[in-house]
Amino acid sequence: MPSAPTRSQLYLTLFAAFLGWMFDGMEMGIFPIVAGPALEEMAHGLQGHELTAFVSGWMGWATALFLWGAALGGIVFGWLGDKVGRVRAMSLSILCYSLFTGLCYFATEPWHLPAFRFVAALGMGGEWALGAALVMEIWPEKKRPMLAAVIGAAANAGFALIAIIAIAYPVIKNSWRWVMLIGAAPAVLAFFIRLFVPESERWRAAAEGRRTHPLREIFRAPLLRRTLLAIVLSSVVLIVTWGAVQWLAFVGQDRAGSADPRARALTQAVAALGAVAGCFVGAWLGRFGRRPAYFALCVLALGVTSYLFRVTRFYDVEFFICVLLAGATTGAFYGWLPLYLPELFPTRARATAQGLSYNLGRVLAGFGALQMGTLVAKLGGSYERAGATIVLVYFVGMVTIWFAPETRGQPLPE
Repeated sequence: MPSAPTRSQLYLTLFAAFLGWMFDGMEMGIFPIVAGPALEEMAHGLQGHELTAFVSGWMGWATALFLWGAALGGIVFGWLGDKVGRVRAMSLSILCYSLFTGLCYFATEPWHLPAFRFVAALGMGGEWALGAALVMEIWPEKKRPMLAAVIGAAANAGFALIAIIAIAYPVIKNSWRWVMLIGAAPAVLAFFIRLFVPESERWRAAAEGRRTHPLREIFRAPLLRRTLLAIVLSSVVLIVTWGAVQWLAFVGQDRAGSADPRARALTQAVAALGAVAGCFVGAWLGRFGRRPAYFALCVLALGVTSYLFRVTRFYDVEFFICVLLAGATTGAFYGWLPLYLPELFPTRARATAQGLSYNLGRVLAGFGALQMGTLVAKLGGSYERAGATIVLVYFVGMVTIWFAPETRGQPLPE
């Protein structure tokens, strides 16, 4: 029987995981801000629609390779977390994403950015699954909704943090590289986690005296059905986030024009702050049932994003209100996912299952990001019309959720 952790161990674990998720979000938020100036520097004098096509095309590839790297990393580091422990694997994942984000400083050609982002994403994909598993296994079950909200909010807080820094110090063609150096800072956190954060006793008890095969187990009955459902539910959320919402910074900059270099960062900051609040709403709604909460969030997010992309036209107060609400409704899923996914799988396979299901969703989202870039080019540079098409995927989520099990009030599977 696992021994109960002390109060200090509980909060140390949560603090370390919060910082890991926050820096994870910061790393993800860096690229939408620097991509435009960085790619414009590498565009060798292109102008007008040619420049838009160049930037959106490379942005699509960089986003897709980031998502595919995160998917691979989620599987690899999730499996590693089930084999050697949550803490050891999480520290390695943080070290990976921080160092390779910092290496983007040295990029001189467009393909360098997606290449470095792919390797950095290996660590980011693993950190989410490992941190969620560690915290959910150590803290009391009655605290799960609050913890899920903190998990989602932490990443979005990091997303907002880097945007606020960019508002204070605008990122342009001659200054984008210093932002990539900020991305190397979390490397210090990896050593802190390895030295001071306690390992999950649930994992120790599950792994002790037995050989585990988590990857094989989640693709066999009775877990196979849950694995497939988790992949679809995660994919719906991630496709919209990376195929549409991540491009809001470009929408804001497009509407504001080049005269306002802060527009991209300001738009991202507003969306991220909305997402921080949304994470708490998503976790709170889960108290009334995991399935109705997901369905309601799909309806709300589809309505808000459709209005934003189809109705608003200017860089004004209405635009920012819609961006805030879009961030809140689409971000609310990131308070729901860390609440629901751990409840689907047993301890011996939890990190692997979460890493695989969440990050295979990123594989599909990567194709969504590529499609967004293609749509933008085909629609004459209109990010709005492309985004309005991508968000229709929420209809898939509205149907799929009713085939998933309801887990409200149930203990974590052992």
